[in-house]
Amino acid sequence: MFQFRVAPERLADYAAAHAAVWPDMLRALHETGWRNYSIFTSPDGAVVGYLETDDLAAAQAGMAGREVNARWQAAMAPFFDGAGPDEQMVRLTEIFHLETQLAAASDDAERGAR
Repeated sequence: MFQFRVAPERLADYAAAHAAVWPDMLRALHETGWRNYSIFTSPDGAVVGYLETDDLAAAQAGMAGREVNARWQAAMAPFFDGAGPDEQMVRLTEIFHLETQLAAASDDAERGAR
């Protein structure tokens, strides 16, 4: 997961741009290992992204080398105050995952029953 900010007054346009992402951009994301990728926004301009990949650094480097990514970033630049998402992206740390804790609790209960 990661986060960055969009100019709040541009959120509707930012959402509209993501309602019809270019097919060559979609293919590039897929080909560089981005899976189950979602973007969420809040009214104050906060953007949170979620993706699954085997290697985030490699997935980001793969996109950095794609011409379509340069075009996409240029098209998205007006939505940001200053630096774009690649420059301001902050990785988020997962501190809770329901299924992991349920499995651990089940394992603990099973061990206690023995």
